[in-house]
Amino acid sequence: MTAMFQLEHVSHAYSGGDAGGRPALADVTLRIAAGEFVAVIGHNGSGKSTLAKHLNALLLPTEGRVLVKGLDTRRSEHLWDIRQTAGMVFQNPDNQIVATAVEEDVAFGPENLGVPPAEIRRRVDEALAIVGMSEFRRVAPHLLSGGQKQRIAIAGVLAMRPAALILDEPTAMLDPAGRREVLETVVRLNREEGITIVYITHFMEEAVRAGRVVVMDDGRVVLDGPPREVFARVAELRRLGLDVPQVTELALRLKERGVELPPGILTTEEMVAELCRYESTM
Repeated sequence: MTAMFQLEHVSHAYSGGDAGGRPALADVTLRIAAGEFVAVIGHNGSGKSTLAKHLNALLLPTEGRVLVKGLDTRRSEHLWDIRQTAGMVFQNPDNQIVATAVEEDVAFGPENLGVPPAEIRRRVDEALAIVGMSEFRRVAPHLLSGGQKQRIAIAGVLAMRPAALILDEPTAMLDPAGRREVLETVVRLNREEGITIVYITHFMEEAVRAGRVVVMDDGRVVLDGPPREVFARVAELRRLGLDVPQVTELALRLKERGVELPPGILTTEEMVAELCRYESTM
């Protein structure tokens, strides 16, 4: 498949460095194909957000190179195309909302791109429909819930027609209902719209929904694979200071008590099915 993002031996050191002199990214080589849904997890300071900011040239590598659909982020003449290709959604939606009405906020990006008014109207309508917020088009953003605000922030990026979305802990400030709203929106964008998703999160239950999980530690990629394979490595994840999904933890504890369950249970639905199967054999 075509590479949406290609990182080749990328290292990044912030100006002045940290107390230990370690780079925030250290020799990262990573390929993300068009249409993939990749979750990136790791403890605080592992390099997740630094990696995310390299994917649309908010940061440039100290060493190595980053290609976005073949465009080198170090070349300033590519910056405009890169930013249109890879849209960024941040942790706090209030930092991305700039207008007094939802539809005006979603229109802000296309207006700054010089898109004709009729096309802006079409894009706003389409983006709001995709995130399920059409009925709120004339509502003031400050009246919305946290999850609704984040969906509006996503719509504002979608209106600029990116091929990829990079979401840097978009649910960190939300309650469970808001997290669920945002995650379902992201999953739908990937499955139905074919948008490449890079989803930075510290919620393991969210990472399970991705097709691939990348685990970072000390600025390096230390694990990379399908969720079932990555979360089966419980001891290694714990050594890295990470949890596993709650359902996976429950399955491990039940197995310790003699309940015969297969490895790699990740969702509540899988747990229910396996417990029903187990009960039927007793």
